[in-house]
Amino acid sequence: MDCLKINTHSPEETQKLGMAIGEVAEPGDVYLLIGNLGAGKTCLTQGIAWGLGVKGYALSPSFVLVRQLLGRLPLYHIDLYRLDRLDEIADLGLEDYLYGRGVSVVEWADKGMSLLPAEHLLIRLDCPAENERTLELVAKGKRYQRRVERLESIWCGKTKHAAGD
Repeated sequence: MDCLKINTHSPEETQKLGMAIGEVAEPGDVYLLIGNLGAGKTCLTQGIAWGLGVKGYALSPSFVLVRQLLGRLPLYHIDLYRLDRLDEIADLGLEDYLYGRGVSVVEWADKGMSLLPAEHLLIRLDCPAENERTLELVAKGKRYQRRVERLESIWCGKTKHAAGD
């Protein structure tokens, strides 16, 4: 499976989806987040952090650009919001994070797609109504196809169970 679309109906549900992503994450994973302001990128990242066993709250690293959090795997929370040019992004030296043994989550990834790994899990977030989010997970590469398949199994199983099916 290359693509999975999921709707969430509260910030907590978006965080729970993030937790599921963090729980299936493996060393070297790269998650690229794209969405407008308020679409839920940081909320999803908080859940990913919790799914990786990070204690505390993953704040947006907008002013420091990269925040490292420690859980069962290191989480590299990268935010490109304040950068406008590819050369600014290239000068950050993100290779150690993106090709390391931790998990990289890049907010505003659309600002630097040509500099980011070709294989990744792209997560597009949209906010069609207050507290509602539509998340489209697009696998780029076989390892991410496996992540999407596992997430579909986990997430769809939980939502069917919660609905009483």
